Amino acid sequence: MDNDTLKVPKKLRPVTLWVHPEGRVIGSIYLCTQSPNHAGSEQPLEALNACESFLVFNRTEPAELRFYNIKSVIRIEYEATKTEDAEASDNDTTNNAMHCHLQLMDGAYINGSIRESLPPDHARLLDYLNRSDEAFIKVHMEDGLIYLINKSYINHVHVDDIVTTHAELQGAD
Repeated sequence: MDNDTLKVPKKLRPVTLWVHPEGRVIGSIYLCTQSPNHAGSEQPLEALNACESFLVFNRTEPAELRFYNIKSVIRIEYEATKTEDAEASDNDTTNNAMHCHLQLMDGAYINGSIRESLPPDHARLLDYLNRSDEAFIKVHMEDGLIYLINKSYINHVHVDDIVTTHAELQGAD
């Protein structure tokens, strides 16, 4: 039997991984060339949220293959592709981008925006953060980076617009 028939085609995506307690690690994660959820290749957020126990990570320096416990991954940072930039711009115009500030348990303070397409009856920031089917959230940074943040490492989140925040709290009952 040919061993190639059992292989799942994957490609490497360069990322910076922040792991507890190790800190910053530079390398790449493996993504399927075809996503099981949509046309095109698998996105890093899909890979992280589908990961059950260990993330396969190809470390740059020293060059080695590692398996990180997904629960110890604080966040992943990577540059948005042109496609992701275009999708984010589309989501900014069709949805209201939720600009927010996140304080993480490792002391990091992150300012960015969430640009996910959410159902109208669950479009609040609180609804997005409370989604139980995903361990990581996607935050777009102004410099073109994307952060995938492990929700279990978020200490608190707040938004700039007090009117929006008050309206969200009124609907949280």
